[in-house]
Amino acid sequence: MTYTDADAARHYEKALDALLFFREEMASEVTALLDASPRSAMGNVFRTYLGLFGTEEKDAAAAAEAFRAYQRDVTAADVTPRERAHIEAADAWLRGDLHRAGRILADLVVAYPLDALALAVGHHIDFLTGNAVLLRDRIGGALSAWPEDDPHFGPLLGKYAFGLEEAGHYTLAERTGLEAVERNAHDVWGIHAVVHAYEMQGRYEDGIRYLDARTDNWADGNLLKVHNWWHYALYMLETGRTDKVLAVYDDVVHHEGSAGLAMELLDAASLLWRLYLAGARTGDRWSTLADGWARRQAGAYYAFNDVHAVMAYVGAGRMSEAERLIRDREAWLRDAGTGPHVSNVQMTSEIGLPVSRALVAYGQGRHGDAVDLLLPLRHRFQTFGGSHAQRDALHRTLLEAALHAGRHDLARTLLSERINLRPHCPYDRDAQARLAKRTRGPLPGRVGA
Repeated sequence: MTYTDADAARHYEKALDALLFFREEMASEVTALLDASPRSAMGNVFRTYLGLFGTEEKDAAAAAEAFRAYQRDVTAADVTPRERAHIEAADAWLRGDLHRAGRILADLVVAYPLDALALAVGHHIDFLTGNAVLLRDRIGGALSAWPEDDPHFGPLLGKYAFGLEEAGHYTLAERTGLEAVERNAHDVWGIHAVVHAYEMQGRYEDGIRYLDARTDNWADGNLLKVHNWWHYALYMLETGRTDKVLAVYDDVVHHEGSAGLAMELLDAASLLWRLYLAGARTGDRWSTLADGWARRQAGAYYAFNDVHAVMAYVGAGRMSEAERLIRDREAWLRDAGTGPHVSNVQMTSEIGLPVSRALVAYGQGRHGDAVDLLLPLRHRFQTFGGSHAQRDALHRTLLEAALHAGRHDLARTLLSERINLRPHCPYDRDAQARLAKRTRGPLPGRVGA
């Protein structure tokens, strides 16, 4: 490790371990690494990756400033080819090209399949770009090179389980995730993968029991805790316990002491939006959440975040703020300086903006317009990031808009798709009953039922 002494290398290993288990101390360990060896190639790369992980524009700007200073001090010829690949990946991501950064890291692990940092960072990029095949295959392609007694094999298995789930291999994802958690009970990514597998199969009660039995392992002390509580709230919503959903929201998902991070605010918006679609009363929570998004004063950085900010503004009835955000992103796209290789350009133009416009249309009661905006995109939502569970809020919006707009044939088709995948989903059955009441016609049922 170039310009990295033994003490710094020990901090690197601790930071890597914290990253794989998504613990907060990864940042302090990287700081200690760079205190010991300020010119460490991998230390500077690691700090840059951490600055980009949360899709926070201000953190990314600070990471870029520090990394540019490092690049002025250390030339590419000074470092090893493996470190050079990491530097190139970090540089591409800083320039906004997530897809190129992911490709560089994919090439790197072909040569160095035991590079856990490259695997973890590449996996995260695959999530941000919604690439389910790479979420599965990036780690799957390296696993056979790993000794199963390596301490990092387990958490990589947990990440692999999440990739399997996103690629549709639910049974294998569940089994793999359970194995990862058996290796280490605090593997929150493994727990997260199992939770996703249950979600996609409509096994909500199984999910509640699984999380309840392991609360001490996932509910605190890691950076995924709010998101896993969000999953818990989704289970409660599906089983009709709205009071419990709001209690989880208030206690954990969003409250006065929340950090205001994008990854937590979007979970809050997504949860409230499902309640909004159901016509549930949520008090002043929308207004408080919209204030949280407004305080960020974020520019065009990641379209997935923008869509959830629009949800909050629409839910709060603050249409002018939603429309202002849309106009801002339209102006950003017109700026030639954004460049064609900035991944967020395509994410914003093809998905983020039309979805945001659809959310505004839905909030204004223009349900037909919402359908027309969402329908052409419904098989491409994944290209602007997130998971199937997160993006289901958009699919539900399309279905609800179709019902309200009287587009009954479309609603029947959408429901048939959903019910044949998850025949026991209460939301789908409720929507099915509402459609039948409107049409008094035959209900879509499960194949073979």
